[in-house]
Amino acid sequence: MRVLLTSVFGPFAQDDEFGSRAINPLELYHNQVTRAQGPFSMRMHHRSWGIMLIQENIGAPSTLLDFPTRERFVQELQAHPYDVVGISGIIVNVGKVREMCRLTRQHAPHARIVVGGHVTAIPGIERLIDADDIVKGEGVRWFREFLGEPADAPIAHPAIRSSFGTRLFGMKAPSGAGDPAATIIPSVGCPMGCNFCTTSSFFGGKGRFVNFFESGQELFEIMCRVERELRVKTFFMMDENFLLYKKRALELLDRMKQHGKAWSLFVFASANAIRKYDMRQLVELGISWVWMGLESAGTQYTKLKGVDTVALTHELQSHGVHVQGSTIIGLEHHTPDNLGDEIAHAVRHDADCHQFMLYTPVPGTPLHREMQQQGRMLDDVELADIHGQYKFNFTHEHIGRDDSRTWLDLAFQRDYEANGPSLFRLMRTTFDGWRRYGADGDARVRARFEREGAKLRQGYGAALWAMEKYLKRTNAAVSARIRELRREIERDLGGVSRLIDHTIGPVLLWSVRRDARLFPAGRALEPRTFVDRRHWI
Repeated sequence: MRVLLTSVFGPFAQDDEFGSRAINPLELYHNQVTRAQGPFSMRMHHRSWGIMLIQENIGAPSTLLDFPTRERFVQELQAHPYDVVGISGIIVNVGKVREMCRLTRQHAPHARIVVGGHVTAIPGIERLIDADDIVKGEGVRWFREFLGEPADAPIAHPAIRSSFGTRLFGMKAPSGAGDPAATIIPSVGCPMGCNFCTTSSFFGGKGRFVNFFESGQELFEIMCRVERELRVKTFFMMDENFLLYKKRALELLDRMKQHGKAWSLFVFASANAIRKYDMRQLVELGISWVWMGLESAGTQYTKLKGVDTVALTHELQSHGVHVQGSTIIGLEHHTPDNLGDEIAHAVRHDADCHQFMLYTPVPGTPLHREMQQQGRMLDDVELADIHGQYKFNFTHEHIGRDDSRTWLDLAFQRDYEANGPSLFRLMRTTFDGWRRYGADGDARVRARFEREGAKLRQGYGAALWAMEKYLKRTNAAVSARIRELRREIERDLGGVSRLIDHTIGPVLLWSVRRDARLFPAGRALEPRTFVDRRHWI
């Protein structure tokens, strides 16, 4: 059988008849984290990792079409006789999935249509799209069984670059923004089972997950291979709660020590999982970035129980660990009287990056079922607008639908005004880590922080110079903090860094001013199309 695996078609950053939304671009950071930071917003795209993993683990001749145009998808259907067309999409893109099923019936009528991804969580999805198979949850096993291949064979991990198309300061940046990273997928799902979490629900719910690699040894072997193939030393561990599995993490650390690997790891982790380690263990493991759910000061989620997240954030940063916080706006206890204080609490974390999301009952989650039972779901909200970055899709007891967007925008704005660009905060944490561990007695630790410190010598200071000058009139307090950091770096790292700052800084300043003038809301960026063929004849 010939298999076509495809993501949905673009465009993704403009309104169209199939459900794209300009307000919901296909960019994680510019969409959900740095969107209020003007020309300092972090711009990048990420591949469709799920279908990449499926393609790597089937023996049939296959093509992977990532981010095609509608026309390119039709061209692929017409060019080759496919037996199976697998379409992956998320809930907001159900209109595009429907259209791709229609196009497949028209141009490849003999092909079997298989639809997977979060779009399959929509109740009654079978009636909304014309597909032969709806695959909910993990797709590797399903495809292996369908194709008659060994379902329980070991998982082969593809070499995946974490991001592409990076733009910073209004200019194209090197691949990975100077620190190229690879994505490793140890598991899918999260056993914590927060009621709003689509990922946890999609892969089995509370207490369940799908583990692809049980041991640290398996991860180490994969990371060594990917390190050679992609020439990277930084890994984004795409696991909903990587540090929760302490035995596996410490086994990976043991292998890293044995072989002198000075890797940097970006991880998702709950606050209570982080507290299972001492800071030295995290530093030796190479934890350089932690994405941590903060949710709200007034919540009772198990993952936050007994943890002062503000203190934990600042402690991690003092050890050179960048913190990506995540806060929810519009939880059940939120009111117009307390939301200002809730946002202020989130801002006090001064996290390197901060994601704000609306409390959103997404189809397939326990929260959605609960809201349906209570009759609180709004019937006139299109599926394309259920993404947590626009307005409520349910009736909140205290906050109106239109007001929800106002509060969300306010959270982004207050965080930016108080703490400055995330790029500045990231550099501050990098510098704190370098000062603390740049002369560490452990050669691996020393090498990692020296590698990160090299970035401070080779252009980070120029970026600080540009941010300092750009914000001088509009936010003097943050500008002064940026200037203080820049001068500390120049003093500690020597005269060459100062020369670079004052030479390259004006160029970056010109670029950000130009970008802010031409694209005040940020320029619309579309990912390029990828075509990957495997076992192809």
